[in-house]
Amino acid sequence: MDFQFTEEQNMLRNTVRSFVDQEIMPYIAKWDREGYFDPAIIKKLADLGLMGVCIPEKYGGSGMDYNALAIVCEELERGDTAFRTAVSVHTGLNSMSILQWGTEEQKQKYLVPQARGEKVSAFGLTEPGAGSDVAAMQSTAVKEGDYYILNGQKTWISLCDVADHFLVFAYTDKTKKHHGISAFIVEREWEGFSSKAIKGKLGIRAGNTGEIFFDNLKVPKDNLLGKEGEGFKIAMASLDNGRFTVAAGAVGQIMACMEASIDYCHERETFGKPIGKHQLVQQMLANMEAGLQMSRLLVYRAGELKNEGKRNTRETSLAKWQACDFANKAADDAVQIHGAYGFSDEYPVERYLRNSKAPVIYEGTREIHTIMQAEYVLGYRKDKPLNKMLPAWEPEA
Repeated sequence: MDFQFTEEQNMLRNTVRSFVDQEIMPYIAKWDREGYFDPAIIKKLADLGLMGVCIPEKYGGSGMDYNALAIVCEELERGDTAFRTAVSVHTGLNSMSILQWGTEEQKQKYLVPQARGEKVSAFGLTEPGAGSDVAAMQSTAVKEGDYYILNGQKTWISLCDVADHFLVFAYTDKTKKHHGISAFIVEREWEGFSSKAIKGKLGIRAGNTGEIFFDNLKVPKDNLLGKEGEGFKIAMASLDNGRFTVAAGAVGQIMACMEASIDYCHERETFGKPIGKHQLVQQMLANMEAGLQMSRLLVYRAGELKNEGKRNTRETSLAKWQACDFANKAADDAVQIHGAYGFSDEYPVERYLRNSKAPVIYEGTREIHTIMQAEYVLGYRKDKPLNKMLPAWEPEA
């Protein structure tokens, strides 16, 4: 086991951290307050090669390993969850799914421009009545000649008004339940597509989140990802990648909570001494440090399995569950350390607390992951190799 980051990975971290300090930190309080998503950030991330950091160079990416993606997500969430989320859905949920399941023609048409950051992509699985219960979805895709006629809607879709391409799931045969769901690559410009942002969110206010709608939208048969009926399997594999990025982002949020809390501990005094000298404050910081180190180990363990081309559903689930819970607790403690000032947006910790709640819910609630881990332990759940695995990382010359 090697717990050291490579020189290339350290350079990547420094690059992203510098980007966050210069391009996000000075503006994020205003963006969050106004509920404004700045699309220019996506272009700047693309210019740095970060929108396809783990996609092979032959498909327009930077060709780094999957843990490089974790580093990007860590550092972006240190700035704000909104921008980690953009990379999560674009790279983790969409591009990596096309890399795993797509035909060569689909990779050339969609993956290459996405990895270069020329096109932005998103993911559409959740519906108003179908979250954890995926089989409850109502969207349908009926085959007519060379097209599928797609009808329905998706909700809580990140980059809903920004993305050019969407990976969408719908029933092609509802009688088969999970085995009747199929996956499609959909373009925004097609007739019958529309989107609408959701306002008034508790957190991630600087992110673009909303609903997408399909009204007799004609999807060419060549845009079916995988085979008919493989949609549920593709969705679950996609979530392995998305959950990995969410877990990595949670590590970044714990870092942000610690940095803000340490700074405040050094500047604030009570009872004649810095508040960092009080043992109960130290206890909260110690818990943050423990959560940070444990979460990071879980995340990079899952990433290494991805690098080796192995199934990692169990490991990624555990990383996502624990890292997000640790981040939520770290944010709560950070507000407590700041006292009354933690209740004001004069300091960033109230934003961290609001942002930390969503990852505990999306891409598998903590309750879903608790059940998954129990079923693994009891032997009720076992993962088999998929007929199409996420490609192992191969260092390029």
